[in-house]
Amino acid sequence: MRDLGVGFGRLLSGQRWVARHGRQYGIGLLPGLITLVLYAGALFALAVWGEDAVTWATPFADGWPSPWLGLFRGFLTAALFALALLLAVLTFTAVTLVVGQPFYESLSETVDRDVSPDGTAPQSGLPLHRELWISIRDSARILVRAMVWGVLLFALGFIPLVGQTVVPVIGFFVTGFFLTEELTAIALQRRGVELRERLALLRSRKLLVWGFGTPLGLAFLVPFVAVFLMPGAVAGATLLARDLLGEETAGEREPEGEQVTPA
Repeated sequence: MRDLGVGFGRLLSGQRWVARHGRQYGIGLLPGLITLVLYAGALFALAVWGEDAVTWATPFADGWPSPWLGLFRGFLTAALFALALLLAVLTFTAVTLVVGQPFYESLSETVDRDVSPDGTAPQSGLPLHRELWISIRDSARILVRAMVWGVLLFALGFIPLVGQTVVPVIGFFVTGFFLTEELTAIALQRRGVELRERLALLRSRKLLVWGFGTPLGLAFLVPFVAVFLMPGAVAGATLLARDLLGEETAGEREPEGEQVTPA
């Protein structure tokens, strides 16, 4: 159980780090704001036209008497929006990291240098276009896994009692795992750790991963919060990656006015 507290502590440490390094925090907000606008537009469209989509998809229910027709389609509309919201939480980090990859990469390197005993940060040695391609490729693989889990949990949600109690809890832990994978991928990719190795590493320390990712996933459900927590989440995930690999982490150095620039 100690790992749960350590994981949550790394989440808080990341937020404290960006609070002390204001320029990195300000630039780190931009990718999240862009992604938020895109997601808000998609969810708004679903809220406006979701009922029409459900009506189109269920022509067999057209002749049902009232109130069963309204209850059935109303439930499906609400379930569809809930599924879209879950997928938005699961995919928000991946999309934001792709949009802001150069800035988050530089932010992660700055954190590594700040807490490394020798003041250095691992370098991948790859050109930017290659790093971006690897990030997109791995994010797509993770999104497929996340969507499979999302659809499975959506289906299990129809089970009486279990679907309204156990399934949401499982959903939060699944969300926390995938959020942590996406965030730690920045630091781990620079160290040459491939996706398969990253997943095995995270599965070996599930409590640590859940302690970091599950409260973050819960916070991401609050509108706009994800945008403001993303820079600190990247910083905290870098610290978490060091824990996963057993790297020594020294105390923070005093800020020296450094600024994040695209790698």
